[in-house]
Amino acid sequence: MFESVGQIFGSVTNAFGYLMEGTLITLELVGLSLLVGFIIGVILCLGQVYGPKVIRGIVHIYVWFFRGLPNLILLFLFYFAFFPMMNLDIPPFAVAFIVLGMRSAAYQSQIFRGVIESLSEGQMLAARSLGMTKIQAIFFIIIPQTLRLALPSWANEYPVLLTDSAVASAIGVTELLTRTGHQVAATGEAMILYLSCAVIFIIMNYLGMFIIQRIEKHIRIPGFGNNDSEQI
Repeated sequence: MFESVGQIFGSVTNAFGYLMEGTLITLELVGLSLLVGFIIGVILCLGQVYGPKVIRGIVHIYVWFFRGLPNLILLFLFYFAFFPMMNLDIPPFAVAFIVLGMRSAAYQSQIFRGVIESLSEGQMLAARSLGMTKIQAIFFIIIPQTLRLALPSWANEYPVLLTDSAVASAIGVTELLTRTGHQVAATGEAMILYLSCAVIFIIMNYLGMFIIQRIEKHIRIPGFGNNDSEQI
């Protein structure tokens, strides 16, 4: 019995460094996906709220397409079809964060859109009356408020992308789940290694949300939400 326990402990110890490398790749994948999703999401949101009818239609199709297909199908479409058709030789890791980011952008854009539409129209009118152009009003008045107010809802994208990152293993990205599978194949210790993988995901989720909540607390606007009592 003790030999069996020692063998299992040894398997986890030997795999630790290898799994940590996979953890860093997972975090990098999630971070880049969030960044891509944020940039595209803001652009889509502005196009949907302030753009002409044609732009709003294009954004609607984009959101419908990326929200309507599973991550795995999107990865296969871009990795095996769309990018090769455009003669683009993109590494699996880049394909993964681009596709996950583009899908996240569809959700992020609707978060930002909801916040913008909740703002008073009088703010835009006041900015225009002070001599600002519409573009200036959007970038200096609307967007700063939108990003601060959207943070609680936007924060949900982190755990979603963290769990979605595991599908990148399907196109050969050596993230945490892939490396765990390699170690299971080499040692045969499936339960303890996959349990270790699950614990690492839980820790990444908790630490990421803790950091985001601290940022949210720091930049929140007094008087909004249920935090008024804390401001007194």
